[in-house]
Amino acid sequence: MRRTIPHTILALTALTLVLAGCGGQSDSGRGGSSSVSSSPTPTTSPSTRPTGSPTGCATASTLTARDSGRTVCLAVGETIRVSLDGTAKRPWKPVAAKGSGLEAANSGFVLQPGDASAAYKAVSTGRTRLESTRPLCAAQTGRVSCLGLQEWWVTVVVR
Repeated sequence: MRRTIPHTILALTALTLVLAGCGGQSDSGRGGSSSVSSSPTPTTSPSTRPTGSPTGCATASTLTARDSGRTVCLAVGETIRVSLDGTAKRPWKPVAAKGSGLEAANSGFVLQPGDASAAYKAVSTGRTRLESTRPLCAAQTGRVSCLGLQEWWVTVVVR
């Protein structure tokens, strides 16, 4: 008599293998939290300190991946730096600025493949959205991959 495996077990095994194709990669711990959500909850990082204003605006000198979704305030003349730690297989796109009030400044060198670095000087009152993306999953030849993106953005208000 020949034994057969129920189709349910085969389907569950195939589903597990497909899902493991994207979630099984490690990220070396750099670049913030290992979990990703489409609308991240802002967290307080060592680089920011709340001002107590009712607008939820905080001051910051350096922004990292943990600051995604935050609103920070600058005074005219201040500089803000962005340092996003990525990997060669999950690189950050260059930081883009959309809005007014900030002017690109020298951010120095990016030494690690996949990192994004930028600096902006507050030159006039205004509001700017800084943003970048990177792949959720590392692309690997011969493996199932996903096309999702991790978004990063910060709103900078210059007063």
